[in-house]
Amino acid sequence: MLIEYLHATMHQATYEILPDGTFYGEIPSFQGVYSNSESLEDCRQQLQEVLEGWLILGLQLGHQLPVVEGIDLAGC
Repeated sequence: MLIEYLHATMHQATYEILPDGTFYGEIPSFQGVYSNSESLEDCRQQLQEVLEGWLILGLQLGHQLPVVEGIDLAGC
C-alpha cells in the first residue's frame, strides 16, 4: 500500500526549468515537498526522497496524511 501511495503521489509532481537552468519539482498538495537539481532525473529522484522522509515523519508523528487516488494511510 505504501509503494502504491508513493507512486500515486509522484504522479502529482510538477516540474519546471528555472532561469538558472536547474529543474524545480514539487508536489503541490504536500507542503514542503520540493526539490531543485541540475537535471530532471536528479530532481525527480530527490523529490521522491523528500516525499519518503515527509511521509515517514508524518506517520511517526501521527499527522493526518492526504488521501491520494483513494489510498488512505491512516492507521498504518
